[in-house]
Amino acid sequence: MIGQVLDTPLTRLTGVRHPVVQTGMGWVAGPRLVSAVANAGGLGILAAATMTLDRLAAAIAEVRARTGAPFGVNLRADAFDARDRADLLIAERVKVASFALAPSRELIARLKDAGVVVIPSVGARRHAEKVEAWGADAVLVQGGEGGGHTGPVATTLLLPQVVDAVGIPVIAAGGFFDGRGLAAALAYGAAGVAMGTRFLLTRESTVPDPVKRLYLGMAETVVTRQVDGMPHRVLRTPLVDALERAGRVSGLVRAARNAARFRRLSGLSWPGLIRDGLAMKHGRELTWPQVLMAANTPMLLKAAMVDGRPDLGVLASGQVVALIDDLPSCEDLIDEIVSMAADVLGGLGRNLVASRGPVDGGCPVASRGAVEGGNPVEKEARP
Repeated sequence: MIGQVLDTPLTRLTGVRHPVVQTGMGWVAGPRLVSAVANAGGLGILAAATMTLDRLAAAIAEVRARTGAPFGVNLRADAFDARDRADLLIAERVKVASFALAPSRELIARLKDAGVVVIPSVGARRHAEKVEAWGADAVLVQGGEGGGHTGPVATTLLLPQVVDAVGIPVIAAGGFFDGRGLAAALAYGAAGVAMGTRFLLTRESTVPDPVKRLYLGMAETVVTRQVDGMPHRVLRTPLVDALERAGRVSGLVRAARNAARFRRLSGLSWPGLIRDGLAMKHGRELTWPQVLMAANTPMLLKAAMVDGRPDLGVLASGQVVALIDDLPSCEDLIDEIVSMAADVLGGLGRNLVASRGPVDGGCPVASRGAVEGGNPVEKEARP
């Protein structure tokens, strides 16, 4: 455990030692991984979307038995029992509640009043502005490089937009895997970084070893809508290629079967599954075929991440998979990231000299405005 500390608004808000977050990956972010990250000084996020309420309670208890450090739980804001799950976090004094979709103003207030830190994830500036207005404590911003559900805007463009637009701490996600990325995110004004693929490929991750080795040997990801109707970044595998070639009817038939499997696995009744579908349709403005296809996500991920059958499932992955070639412990990974970031930031302070004009044979420092003849970044229209 290193003594180096990078004190940021994120560390002060959540009580963790280091501004490094492990995202709430379904079937991957279980008690073992979350507690390992927490013990290493990062913020581990328990993935609850695929758990029943009773299983979530047991998972929180297991994390508590493994660590005394702060951790978080990722909730589905559109789940029919979202309020019950929020009440469980409150009763168990979980430090952080994260959300993949914006929670309601009422749910945010309920958690905040009980002392729970609320951190929604967003993929657009206007969404960050909305959850800030509703009372969120911080926001996690994922650029298009990230794995799983993702958007079209790169982190290097989305992050500064959000940092400039809100007054709450911003956590950068999408394309991060080492200390250089953390230093860059801090330079943009972020309070820390969040990583999924990098933590999936650690010793404490429960993903089967053969599947981890498959990740380490892969370099190509693809964004497909054939998993659940929404843009989803995954490893390019023969199954994904087959899904891309599949027709609409066969995709819906497969989704219906997976909906039935997920209902049995999750313990949901058919009325409960329908309620979840209605909430999802309203919250994401999906068509009914897209709602039905959404059942594919948990089952196709489970086949690969739990059952070890990538030939039958999909492997969510960020583009950084092409740069990862090892399986460190969470402690070694976080120590290395923080040490490298501190060295990079210190080196910049020592070695760079500000200049008003060009150095002999060099280029002038670019101003905040567009360079003449260049193409300025198109700003997102405000709602």
